[in-house]
Parts: sequence; C-alpha cells; structure tokens
Amino acid sequence: MNATAITPDTPGHRGVRENTLAITGWGVVTSLAIGAGEFTTAIGEGRSGLRDVTGMFDEELPEHEAFAMPDFKVRDHLGRKGTSFFDRSTSLGLLGCTLALDDTDLTVTDDNRDRVGIVLGTTAGSIKATSDYSRETLEGDRPFRVNPVLFPNTVMNCAAGQSAIWLGLKGVNATVAGGRLAGLSALRYARNQIRRGYADALLVGSAEEFSPHTAWFSHRQHSAEEGRAKVGEGSAVFVVENAEAVRAQGRTPDAEVLAVEVGTYGAPGREPDAGAGLADCVGRALRRAAVEPSQVRAVATGESGIARLDDIERRGIESALGAEVWRVRATEWVGECQSASGSLQIAALLAGHRGHPELDGAVSVVTSVSPDGGVGAAVLRGWHRARGDHRG
Repeated sequence: MNATAITPDTPGHRGVRENTLAITGWGVVTSLAIGAGEFTTAIGEGRSGLRDVTGMFDEELPEHEAFAMPDFKVRDHLGRKGTSFFDRSTSLGLLGCTLALDDTDLTVTDDNRDRVGIVLGTTAGSIKATSDYSRETLEGDRPFRVNPVLFPNTVMNCAAGQSAIWLGLKGVNATVAGGRLAGLSALRYARNQIRRGYADALLVGSAEEFSPHTAWFSHRQHSAEEGRAKVGEGSAVFVVENAEAVRAQGRTPDAEVLAVEVGTYGAPGREPDAGAGLADCVGRALRRAAVEPSQVRAVATGESGIARLDDIERRGIESALGAEVWRVRATEWVGECQSASGSLQIAALLAGHRGHPELDGAVSVVTSVSPDGGVGAAVLRGWHRARGDHRG
C-alpha cells in the first residue's frame, strides 16, 4: 500500500489532534551505529550490527556472534568523571538520553528543567549488575564488605535516575518494566503525563544490555528456533512534547505520535487469542489517530524468528492492515533487543524519514508482542530533516 503524502502541518493545523505527541529529537545506541545520523546512514546502506563477541566477557557465551558492542565504553562518549560505576544498562540509557537532547531544538534551562523529565522502559534493569552484587554478598568475608557504590546498579530504575542526575532534569522520572512492550508502554505513560500537565517535555525510550545472563537465557529459551534473531543490546530515546505547543512555536517535529494502545491477552496458544487482540489494538490506535488502514505505509514489527510470537504478530497485522503492508523488521539490523525492541523499531522508521522528503506525512504503525500475551501498537506520522534543524 502507498501512503498519501501530505504537506507538513503549519501552526494551528487541524491535523494536530489533541494529545498528539511530537518527537523533536532522538538518540540511538546500537552495535549498528551510535547517534541518529549514523544510524540513518547505516540503515540506508543496509549494514548489519552483528559482531564477534568472543572474549567480550570472562564467562563463556553460548554463541560467538551477537548484535552487541564489545568495545563500548561509556567514558569514550561522556568522559571518565562520574561514569566509572555505571552498569551497562545505565550507560546505554544515559548515552541515548544525551544524544536525544543533542538532536533536539528543545533548550533545557533553569527556567524549565523542573518540567522536563525521563521515562525509560526496561526488562529488569541490569541483570548482570544485580547478579554480580548478590554474588559478592555471598562470596565476601562479610556481607557488609560489598562495595556500596555499586548498590544503585541493583535497582531497575537506576538508568532513569542516573540519567536525570547527569542531565540535570528535575521533572517526572519513571521506569516502566515491560519486556518487549517496554518501549510502547513507556511512550503511552509519557503521553499521559504530558496530557495531564505533569510535564512539558520528556525523554522517553528503553534500553537493554547484552551480558552472559541475557545470552544464556535466550539460548535456553529459544535455541530450537533455527531462524531466530541473535541477541542484541542498545537503547533508543526520543524527546517528546505536546504537538500543538511545538507547532505554535514554529517548530517542525521529526514525527508525531498519533496514538498508542496496549492490551493483555492469553499467552501463545491460550485464550483470549493474542493475535486477535493485536488486531483490535491496532484498530483502536488507528481510530484514535483518525487514520484508515489504507493510509498506513509501513508497519515496524518486533518479529525475531520465534515462531509462536511471530505468528501472533503476523495474524494481528494481516487482520488489521492486510497482508500487503510493507514490514520493517528492525531485528535484521539490531538483533533481538527485548525491552529496547519497540523503541528501536520507532528509530528505524524515523531513520527512513530523516533523509527522504518524499515520505513527509506518511503514516506508519509499530507493533509489539510479548510471550505473556501482552500486545501493543503505536501510530506515527513522520517528516524529513534535510535542513538540519526543526525551524520551518
């Protein structure tokens, strides 16, 4: 299906629906590329983020390749001062937030930092940091001899909290634990916070680290799936604001989030059917966005080669949008990134818009499915940024 390209909205345009979010900047950290510009180039060139991870950790890994970053060190990007005790998940989230602020024309000052916050999605924070700390309490001479500086890394809101401290953001600070649905759930939470007047702007996204723990978990769960995507890591963070306010300031967003819907159904093979639930979820999102299925240009899926989950996503999409809609499979570039998946799917769509004015106004859908029967869908409309800034 082809999208109906439309002219970017002008201030006061009737197409800016109430509660619509504007994405005014974004940052991404993956094995494929770091930063929105490089990520856009890498996807355009069809690169792969698959890397040799042999020797990345002292522990043995089940596979020699993953969509991971063996040489990643947060100090190379943010400096040594204050970063030495960050766990990997926090490092990925913080760098994603920093890059997103660098990419937006929103200026954070002492006059507005109380109204700018962070909402990050996760699976369970840094499982490696939590496991290492717990092990230290068992192996040390006395439990009280563990390093107290490392304790903050054991809580799942560490990434959101440390990012807010580092960037001086004093507004809403929340962590949404949702596994594969974390990205869309965080976006929905952020929409509600802005709609209710609790924040003017939020950095919203999700992060997932690669570690021996995540690699072995995936291997034990899905090793029989021959076509599954290899495990990955990364983060994607978006600066979101009220779309009407952005337009009123004469700014042009990278995209608008027209609707976000989530739901919980039966696990694969159980009732109520999650495939039908996803179709309903997509339908509700389209109605809220006032978009017809025929207007959807592409759908960015979380398909990762796990048959029972891919089947749910396929049936839901085909029922709501038809079998011919173009699918963007982000796992081909960045791997299976669990809680970061939904956010990286959005980043892949925005990368498609950034250098392509012919796609201005095109509408896309993002879908997510979790093993416990959770489903989610978001509707986005994007624009290019050939001018290098947001000013119209």
